[in-house]
Amino acid sequence: MIVVTGGAGFIGSAVVAALNAQGDRDIVIVDNLLDSAKWKNLVSLKYRDYVHKSQFLARLRSPEMKDIRAIVHMGACSSTTETDGDYLMANNYAYTREIAEFALEKGIRFVYASSAATYGGIESGFDDDDATSLTLKPINRYGYSKQIFDEVAISKGWQKSIAGLKFFNVYGPNEYHKGDMSSVVYKAFHQISENGFLKLFKSHRAEYKDGEQKRDFVYIKDCVAVILQLIDKRSVNGIFNLGSGTARSWNDLAAAVFNAMGREKKIEYFDMPQQLIGSYQYFTQANMQKLNSVGISVQNTALEDGVRDYVQNYLIPGELKLQDRQN
Repeated sequence: MIVVTGGAGFIGSAVVAALNAQGDRDIVIVDNLLDSAKWKNLVSLKYRDYVHKSQFLARLRSPEMKDIRAIVHMGACSSTTETDGDYLMANNYAYTREIAEFALEKGIRFVYASSAATYGGIESGFDDDDATSLTLKPINRYGYSKQIFDEVAISKGWQKSIAGLKFFNVYGPNEYHKGDMSSVVYKAFHQISENGFLKLFKSHRAEYKDGEQKRDFVYIKDCVAVILQLIDKRSVNGIFNLGSGTARSWNDLAAAVFNAMGREKKIEYFDMPQQLIGSYQYFTQANMQKLNSVGISVQNTALEDGVRDYVQNYLIPGELKLQDRQN
């Protein structure tokens, strides 16, 4: 049995779809649906059971859960603008820690989502070695709630037996429910469809032209391919960056979306909100050396190819779900 927390969410549902595609059906999905539209991500998935996240910790020690092979812990509050620090610490830190301790106690493979938000305001390095990870200073509550678990895992030596992934800017199918936290690819597609143009932040630093701020964009399918390998390769442990390893500009991303839609590029630049100017990151790029060195095959879908696949095979046809394309 494989447990996927956040299994109805963006990355989690994509993991379940990929497991289904390789024949795995003995899956337990853990999530909290509330009034979110993400329940639609479950419709075409094949799994043994659905467990509400509030019941999961109690159910973990029940007889029905005795044959767990792996826990893929993607469940978390992923909002970088969430202001309820107590909620973030309970959901992203304490909950994760309890599941990790159980997995370590029982010898269950544990793969979890950290975040590139742990890097905070730095714009160089992005090194995922343990020494650097212990010195990071996130600039928002979300990043800190992820960072504190990474620090505990390193200080207790857990990182030698579990695998964590610092996801950079992930985009792709099944993210439609994320609202403001959905990728700029998703937002750009809908903005261009409705208005015929795309709005991007102006640069407020002389060394960057408007739209030339850069991010490490990584396609969801590349992320899932890594997760599936980590489930089986129990000897590969540690906390790893997961990005493309190549920084691309917002202008590059915009051009890729316009091209995939067959539209003429039309961009309008506007001032970013005053509260963002001091904390806005102008450059992120994952150092992928650590993950590449441990026997994990890392796909590196070019931004143009990933955007084309996402736009033409999922967004234009009506946001078909990832599992429909894989099964």
